[in-house]
Amino acid sequence: MHYTISYGNPNKHIIDIALKLSNIEQDQIILNLPSWRPGRYTIQNFAKNIMNIKAYDENGNTIAYNKLTKDKWIVESVGLKQLTIKYSYYAFLMDAGNSWLDEEQLYINFINCLLYAEGRLSESCSVEIKVPEDYQFATGLAQVGPQLFKTDNYYHLVDSPLVATKKLKKISYEVQGYQFYLWIVGEFPRTEEDVVHDFRRFTELQIEVMGGFPCKDYHFIYQCLPYRHYHGVEHWNSTVITLGPSSELNERPLYKEFLGVSCHELFHTWNVIRLRPKEMVPYDFQSENYHETGFVTEGVTTYYGDLFLQRSGVFSLEEYLIELNKLLERHYLNDGRKNMSVASSSYDLWLDGYEKGVPGRKVSIYNEGALLALILDLKIRIKTDHKKSLDDVMKLMWIRFGENQKGYTFEDYQQICEEVYESSLSDYFEHYISGTESFEKELSILFPQFGLNFELKSSAKPEEKRFGIKVTEQGGRHFIDALAPNSPAEEVLSLKDEVLNYGTLDFEKSQTIQLEINRFGRKLNFELTADEGNYFSIYQVSLSDQGEMARNQWLGE
Repeated sequence: MHYTISYGNPNKHIIDIALKLSNIEQDQIILNLPSWRPGRYTIQNFAKNIMNIKAYDENGNTIAYNKLTKDKWIVESVGLKQLTIKYSYYAFLMDAGNSWLDEEQLYINFINCLLYAEGRLSESCSVEIKVPEDYQFATGLAQVGPQLFKTDNYYHLVDSPLVATKKLKKISYEVQGYQFYLWIVGEFPRTEEDVVHDFRRFTELQIEVMGGFPCKDYHFIYQCLPYRHYHGVEHWNSTVITLGPSSELNERPLYKEFLGVSCHELFHTWNVIRLRPKEMVPYDFQSENYHETGFVTEGVTTYYGDLFLQRSGVFSLEEYLIELNKLLERHYLNDGRKNMSVASSSYDLWLDGYEKGVPGRKVSIYNEGALLALILDLKIRIKTDHKKSLDDVMKLMWIRFGENQKGYTFEDYQQICEEVYESSLSDYFEHYISGTESFEKELSILFPQFGLNFELKSSAKPEEKRFGIKVTEQGGRHFIDALAPNSPAEEVLSLKDEVLNYGTLDFEKSQTIQLEINRFGRKLNFELTADEGNYFSIYQVSLSDQGEMARNQWLGE
C-alpha cells in the first residue's frame, strides 16, 4: 500500500490523501479506517473527519463504491490491477493522539486518517509527504527519499506519527549504542545540557532494568504549546507529547511534568507496545479489544514513570513523595474504589474510561494500577529480603511474552508474580485486583517498613471537612464539584449547584450555614448543620525515622 499526502491551503486544515493499491487479485476490495487508536482504549470514530472519497482505476476512470458501515467501504475490483482511492481528512485537533495542519506544520497520527485494504495489513507500506522543501521531519519511520518513508507493515506505519515543519529543534543522546532524539516544535526555554543529563539518567536505568532496548533508535516528539495542556501517547519507536504553557518549562513544576510523561512513555516501549495483553495481539482496529489487564499496561507504567525518576536521581525524594501523595489523594477522593475493581474498570475503558463519568462508579487504571504495582513491589521486596522486586516480574514478563510479542493473559501475569514472590498471591489478586477491598490493610503494614508514615489527613478547607462540600471556581462563580457520602450536604445538595453566597459564608466557625443555590435556573435555599464527620479526609505519607535502609533499597537513595 502506497500513500501520498499533500495539502493546498493549510489554514483550511484539510489534508489530501491518495492510497494506491497494486497487485490486486480480489474481485472486491474492502477498505477500512481504524475506529480507535492504540494507547487510548475507546472508540473514536476518526471517519467523521473524512470527506470526498473517490475511487479510480489505473487509467484514471472513476469507479463506484459502496459504504458498508461508518468506517468501511467496498470497491468492485474485477479485472483491475491497480486501484487509487482519493479523499480528504480534516486535521484540526491538537493533542498527542490526533492530527493538525496549519501554516507552520503538518502533524499526523496516521491511524487517524489512513485507510487500509482488508487482508493486506502485513504488507510493506510507503508514504510520500508533499510539504515545502525547507520543512524538516520528525518521525520514527525510516526515510528512504527526500519526502518518502517506508515501513514493513501497516501496524508499524500507523504506530509512527510524523511532524513536518520548518522550525524544529533537535536534541540527541546515546545510551549503550541506542540513539535517542528529542524533536521539539514550539518554544523550549531549557538548555540542551540539562535535558540530556536528565534523560540519559532515566533512560540508562530503564535499559538496565529491562536488559536492553527493543529498537535501535527512539524519538520523543514534543508539541510545546503556548497554552495549558498535558498529553502523551506511546508508539513503536517514538512518542508524541503535547505540553504547555511552554513559557513555564524553565520552571521546575512544569519541567517535572515534562520529565514525568517522557519517562512514562519511554517505558511503554516495552510495556504495551510489545509486551501486550493477548486480547490485543494483533490489534483489531475496527472494534473494541476488551481486556482486564489495564492495571499492568497503564498502572505499572504509571508507577515506574515516577519511580525511575527517583531511582535515577532525576527526582528528589521530596518530589517523589509529592507524586506518591497525589496517587493516594486521587484514590481516596474517588468513591469508585468501593464499587468497581480495577480489572473491571479496565474492561470498561471502552465504555467511559477516559471520562469522569457517574460519580463513584469506577476507578482509574492509571492511578489504582500504580498503587497496586507499588503494593506488589513492596510485598516482593519484604518477602525476599530485597533480593527481588517488581523489576523481576517485568523482566520475566518481557522475556516470556514481550520479546516474542505473543501476548499475555491475566493468569500469565499472576503466575509470574507468584513465581517471583515464591508463594501464592491469590488474596492480592482476588481482593485488590478483581475486588474492591480497601488498600489500607496493605499500605498501613507496608509503608512503615519502608520508612514512611501513613496517616489520615483532614482537608484544610472547612467547607469540605465540616460540611462535605467540594467547590470549584469557574469565572468567579462557585459550583459544587463533589459531595461527601453521608455528609449533611449530600442530603440536600446536588452536583453542579451554584453557591450564590459562597464568599459570605463562614465555614470555619459557623455551626449552621444558610446556602443560596442556583440549581439550573431555580433559586433555592438550604440550611446545613455541621456534624462530627471528618469529610474528604485522605491518607498521605511522610518520612519517618524508621526503615530508612529498606526505603533506600526501594528508592535507590
